[in-house]
Amino acid sequence: MTDPVASARPRFTSQLPGLLPRLVVAAGLTGYLLWKAHPRAVAEAAVGADWRLIAIAVALVLVDRSLMAYRWLALLCTVDRDRRPPFSALMRVFFVSTFVGTFLPMSVGSDAVRSYSLTRFNVGGGEAVASVLMDRMLGVASILLMALVGLSLVRELATNTGVLVAMAVAAVACVVTIALIFSERAAEFAVGLVSRLPGAPIRHAGSRVLESVRRYSAYPGPLVNVLACSLGVQTLRVVQAYYIGRGLGMDVPLVTYFAFIPIILLIMLLPVTFNGIGTAQAAFVWLFARTGTPDAVSFALSVLFVALGIVGNLPGGILYLIGGIDGRRIGAERASSP
Repeated sequence: MTDPVASARPRFTSQLPGLLPRLVVAAGLTGYLLWKAHPRAVAEAAVGADWRLIAIAVALVLVDRSLMAYRWLALLCTVDRDRRPPFSALMRVFFVSTFVGTFLPMSVGSDAVRSYSLTRFNVGGGEAVASVLMDRMLGVASILLMALVGLSLVRELATNTGVLVAMAVAAVACVVTIALIFSERAAEFAVGLVSRLPGAPIRHAGSRVLESVRRYSAYPGPLVNVLACSLGVQTLRVVQAYYIGRGLGMDVPLVTYFAFIPIILLIMLLPVTFNGIGTAQAAFVWLFARTGTPDAVSFALSVLFVALGIVGNLPGGILYLIGGIDGRRIGAERASSP
């Protein structure tokens, strides 16, 4: 069978013209902020960190990854039990796709690899894409809800254009998704749009995804459950940032992180750079300057926070090396051995 990672390469190549500007923005923005914060000062802040506190943040990453895996499993409620892949296979697909997505742009990242891999276990393409789409959108909804709490704590940010744009984009995406699930009129409008797509295969695939998304209207309980889990994930990310900050010597209360981190995560979702690199550094430096934190320390916090996500993806890398994306490499090796 085709390796989903290999199948993503042509799409990645076709998107290079649109990706290059984002890479330039990411590199330029990061480089400028590093220069402004002074590289030596950033290095001194990182080297002088209390790594025992940062180790706590690393441990919390394992918890939030487990919670993320659980919420995706909960969203497979629309797949008939007799067609649902084994638990071990789903865990491998989740963690490996998350690792692979580290090296791919957001548009063809872990979501695409996870969807494709799931179809290799007798799950329909529409169901696979819908499960990943709902997982993503409920995650965005949880960040939006926590960002609203953040704005209530730091109300002057409510007039900032960048923050308002990030929240508006997230809100529109969430409202559209809710409408597609629960509104017959919105579903009919979406069907009309899908029918105008070029090419019969694309129209057929769009119809299957739309039908699978609509199926979640019969499962409000799992949706609420996943939203609650998503809020738990975002809470863990806030606490992770807090312990990294403590490790860097920042004397900033936890409530400030609850105000800032969800807004930073929303800004990182804006498709203006590569995987939020650059925008993350800008948002950390800009927001934590309000607390009197030196730019060098805020920049170091931003780098370690992004790196923490990469560390959380490493278990998937180990699974990929020893068994491929779905573990079938192990089976093939055993079958070929004398």
